[in-house]
Amino acid sequence: MKLLRYGPVGQEKPGILDQAGKIRDLSAHIKDVNGAVLDDASLEKIRKLDLNTLPVVEGNPRIGACVGNIGKFICIGLNYADHAAESNLPIPAEPVVFNKWTSAVVGPNDNVKIPRGSKKTDWEVELGVIIGKGGAYIEEKDAMSHVAGYCVVNDVSEREYQIERGGTWDKGKGCDTFGPIGPWLVTRDEVADPQKLGMWLEVDGKRYQNGNTSTMIFNVAHIVSYLSRFMSLQPGDVISTGTPPGVGMGVKPEAVYLRAGQTIRLGIDGLGEQEQKTIDA
Repeated sequence: MKLLRYGPVGQEKPGILDQAGKIRDLSAHIKDVNGAVLDDASLEKIRKLDLNTLPVVEGNPRIGACVGNIGKFICIGLNYADHAAESNLPIPAEPVVFNKWTSAVVGPNDNVKIPRGSKKTDWEVELGVIIGKGGAYIEEKDAMSHVAGYCVVNDVSEREYQIERGGTWDKGKGCDTFGPIGPWLVTRDEVADPQKLGMWLEVDGKRYQNGNTSTMIFNVAHIVSYLSRFMSLQPGDVISTGTPPGVGMGVKPEAVYLRAGQTIRLGIDGLGEQEQKTIDA
């Protein structure tokens, strides 16, 4: 299934994409696409619905973040060997963990705001993993049963704030609008192998990132298990699993960064596409 949320900011309604690509309204069956409906039993109830009986959403509504009421937005850094190389950093022995604040979350096609004074705002296409069943100390062999589904994430990053301003990476990762999520949550049964997904990103039509989740250093199951040693994972939590090479910071001979008035397009096989305009905050 492809679950989504549509409507104005703060007033999103739950929806599902039918086989013809039309949005069907789920409001009569669930209040929202969030942690409360992402366990296997709840998803199975949705799966059994006859989509043809659900109201068609007319027009071209705004698409919101594909998960509502996100509790934690956890990110993994330097998780692609070739991205670590372009960053001139060693392969990490363990996953690098940082956070995006939930106030960074926006819809997949909402504007991305360049922070005031920013000179090094960057892009990162990433595979998002959405937790459906909570837990702590999850064994790696059981980890995938805790995953509700997957989505596209743009891990927008301000590199000066992240690297040159002291402290942790978080201050360069969690600015408002730095977390476009969606367009939909694709349930795990539709993704045969999350480690074999092509992914790409373009800025103003120029392809910068062209990678595949097969080159992850730490795979999805390992990441879920690893994180659960340090915190309980809860339904509706989002994990962004790292980016392949081609970020602006890594462009040679001189880095390239975002400025207002540009268009970012990105996508992952089977998970849909995003498109954002950049504006000044």
